[in-house]
Amino acid sequence: MQIDLSGRTAFVSGSTQGIGLAIAKGLAAAGAHVYVNGRSQERVDEAIAAVLAGHPAGKVSGISADVSTAAGAKIVFGALPAVDILVNNLGVFGATDVFEIDDELWQHFWDTNVLSGVRLTRHYAQGMRDRGWGRVQFIASESAVVIPVEMVHYGVTKTALLGVSRGYAKALAGTGVTVNSVIVGPTHTEGVEEFVRELVGDDGTWEEAEAQFIAEHRPTSIIQRLLDPAEVANMTTYLASEQASGTTGGALRVDGGQADHILP
Repeated sequence: MQIDLSGRTAFVSGSTQGIGLAIAKGLAAAGAHVYVNGRSQERVDEAIAAVLAGHPAGKVSGISADVSTAAGAKIVFGALPAVDILVNNLGVFGATDVFEIDDELWQHFWDTNVLSGVRLTRHYAQGMRDRGWGRVQFIASESAVVIPVEMVHYGVTKTALLGVSRGYAKALAGTGVTVNSVIVGPTHTEGVEEFVRELVGDDGTWEEAEAQFIAEHRPTSIIQRLLDPAEVANMTTYLASEQASGTTGGALRVDGGQADHILP
């Protein structure tokens, strides 16, 4: 399958590292003009350099703004009035006892993981609808359907994304715009390395820590390892393509079989 995104403009929120950066690389490799996003100009510049290092002929720009706030979203809209592909990737996670999650932390997770994508989609999807083509994606998690006891607040926000995605897909029915969520399993990023070490300790090699984390905290994983960010990017690049025109309103899994059921 040859995916060609030439002539398409893409915006990936929270894309200066980890899964977001991998998605930016995948879209750029397919020919899209990709806008990376982060809260600091330094991190944005580093991300641009990272994308170009792997794809020297790629088209990549950046916007420094915190899209978990309405003010930050306005900065993005001013710099980039329209896009063809929107990937709502921005998200935070962290282990906290459910009885210790106060209102402020709940609100922080909601603003970052849910409202950021709602704001961006509300703005950009209308232009996609008017032009008759567009791709919107929400990066969710297996935690949306298998709520982790160590981070209930995170899982709940990812569950919300499945509903938000389905709702926008229905609102854009018949317009040529597709909206999907991607259920991502535990993925090997810097942040996840820190998370794993918090749960299993600092002793031993990383390989031992990863194996212990999977065995103790994600035992239903079928691949029995963390995903590579590029494996997630492969799915998002496909969903951004012409070939995915018949896929909308769905929750597609790239979770290594972590969610222990047949349907999402």
